[in-house]
Amino acid sequence: MRYTLLLHYPEMMADGQLSDEAIEQGQAAFNDYAKALNAAGVLVSAEVLQPTSATTSVSRKTGELVVQDGPFADTKEALGGSFVIDVADLDSALEWAGDAPSVQWGTVEIRPGATWFDTSADAWQGDARS
Repeated sequence: MRYTLLLHYPEMMADGQLSDEAIEQGQAAFNDYAKALNAAGVLVSAEVLQPTSATTSVSRKTGELVVQDGPFADTKEALGGSFVIDVADLDSALEWAGDAPSVQWGTVEIRPGATWFDTSADAWQGDARS
């Protein structure tokens, strides 16, 4: 079963609250975490996102395309990155999420995947009704 681990945490790095040493330690921790997921054969993908100051949001709620600089919502925590893993069940996903470095200063949301686009098959996989 595929799960996406959504990493929510304060943007301390973006607003200068962290020292260079703390940033290096965090990057090393995420590197070790990604390598552990990969070595276990469960890592599908991983991505670190730019800070919300680089975000652009779009909507067509009014019928017209509305482009807005910045994130949609003003929150204390932002989506900082994600890991997509393929594990046997939610218990396994919970174990991996509990090992994410950012769980010490933020929240890791675990969301089961419903469908995904398989580039090798040029088609959607899974069940959207999940």
